[in-house]
Amino acid sequence: MIRVISLTLSRGTPLQNLLLFLPHRSEFFMPGMVDTHIHASQYSYAGTALDMPLMQWLCTYTFPVESRFKDLEFAQRVYTKVVKRTLRNGTTTACYHATIHTDATLLLGQIANDLGQRALVGKVCMDRNNPAKYYKETCQESQEETCRFIAELLDKKYPLVKPVVTPRFAPTCTGALLGQLGAIAKNNNLHIQSHISENAEEIKLVKDLFPESKSYTDVYHKHNLLTDKTVMAHGCHLTDEELTLFRETGTSLSHCPNSNISLCSGVLNVRNVLNHKVKLGLGTDVAGGYSASILDALRRALDSSKILTIQDPGHETLTFEEAFRIATLGGSQALSLDDQTGNFEVGKDFDALRVNVTAPGGPIDLIQSDGPKVALNLFNHIYSQMNKSDDRNIVEVFVAGRKVVPFTEPKPE
Repeated sequence: MIRVISLTLSRGTPLQNLLLFLPHRSEFFMPGMVDTHIHASQYSYAGTALDMPLMQWLCTYTFPVESRFKDLEFAQRVYTKVVKRTLRNGTTTACYHATIHTDATLLLGQIANDLGQRALVGKVCMDRNNPAKYYKETCQESQEETCRFIAELLDKKYPLVKPVVTPRFAPTCTGALLGQLGAIAKNNNLHIQSHISENAEEIKLVKDLFPESKSYTDVYHKHNLLTDKTVMAHGCHLTDEELTLFRETGTSLSHCPNSNISLCSGVLNVRNVLNHKVKLGLGTDVAGGYSASILDALRRALDSSKILTIQDPGHETLTFEEAFRIATLGGSQALSLDDQTGNFEVGKDFDALRVNVTAPGGPIDLIQSDGPKVALNLFNHIYSQMNKSDDRNIVEVFVAGRKVVPFTEPKPE
């Protein structure tokens, strides 16, 4: 395993420890990107089925597809493709939701390990699903299968793949299950992931299901699911009081701007989240988000911030440097993995992308380069090349010092 032992960076740059330029000025190393929220099981229909709001979308598209993952052959095909695609897109760390199927979720962990991706993998837990009764577990089944999943995945001793306790979200979990999952996470010192305050209909449903709780956040808090190893996706409609509780408990938020807009859920005020000093990363939220690229999420985060500025000219728009940090170091902090990855600080694992702005056959025509920031902005098309850079510019991907992209095909026997 290779770790960063030394590096030279331009002094004074706000991206210090986030870029390492190569002798050829159109190439540089950047830290690997971190996807703090992605549904691996939904990759098979990414880019389609975005014609209805969240709750109807889940019942119409998501639950029928996820129920197919009891078929391990189907799971193998989809999970191999999503891990390969995210690696090609520069995602060196991913926090995956799978399905309720334990064996298929273990398979996802194996695939991530074999392909060299750093990953948190979660078996989805849900014991309440009235609109789709065919896709749920009993409370006891969910608890027992979660414990089996955790034990078997940890027994594999994968160096970069770990389990994450995964209640789908409060609308599909009883209080009894939420409490059991909180205890399991605490007793095993595990990460936790779920969803929160994604859209207005969902929030109303949670209020009806948990009338004793003061807020959506309070539901999770009462069941010991808000910890410094918890990441909650979306949070578009969190109140200041809820964000304060996030900060006090160390809970992180995953900003999923593509999905938030695609499903008309809401627009997260990232500036307010940062002002509350809540840890924040980016998520693709496939398939609510149609792209499996954190580079896309970075752009959509900037667009969403500009929408808020259009609505309120006094809003402080997210800067490119802030968005870049959220996509890398911010994501590692949100997943409590920043002691291992996220930037090029000495001693961390070398999770990195070698980017060639002028890669042959790539989408960018480099006209001029006045220094590091211009080159990086061209990669993300903040200037004249906006919305053109893609995985063709990512020529190599390294995770913990191992080159994982381009993929090495097995030699024929």
